[in-house]
Amino acid sequence: MAEKYRVKVNGKVFEVEVEPLNGDEEKPVRPKPVVEAPSEAKETPEPDVGRPDADDVTAPMPGKVLKVAVQAGQDVSSGEVLFVMEAMKMEIEVPAPRDGRIKTVNTSAGASVQSGQMLAEYE
Repeated sequence: MAEKYRVKVNGKVFEVEVEPLNGDEEKPVRPKPVVEAPSEAKETPEPDVGRPDADDVTAPMPGKVLKVAVQAGQDVSSGEVLFVMEAMKMEIEVPAPRDGRIKTVNTSAGASVQSGQMLAEYE
C-alpha cells in the first residue's frame, strides 16, 4: 500500500507516493508538483526603477548593458527608455521612472551590472 508524503526541495513542495518494495521489484517514485505552501521568506525591497520620487535609475536584474540612450544633462520623460540591457538572453528596456534631468550616467554599453546597481542619477 502506497503512502503519500509532501517533500520540500529547494523551496518547492512535491507530493510523492512511496510503496514498500517486495523482493527485487523496484518501482520508480516520480515527484508531482503541487501548489506551493505560502512562503515565509522576507520580501526583497524593489529597486528604485518605477518610483515617481526616485533619484536614480537602477538595474532591474543582473545583466549586460547593450545600449545607453541618455547622457548627463539630458531632460527625460517618465517611461522614456534610458538603457537597454540583456539578461537571460532577453532584451530589457530600463525606463525613466519620472520626468526630470539626468545628473550622471554611471555605466556604458558593454558593461556588466548587478541587480540594483545605479545606472543613472537625477538632478
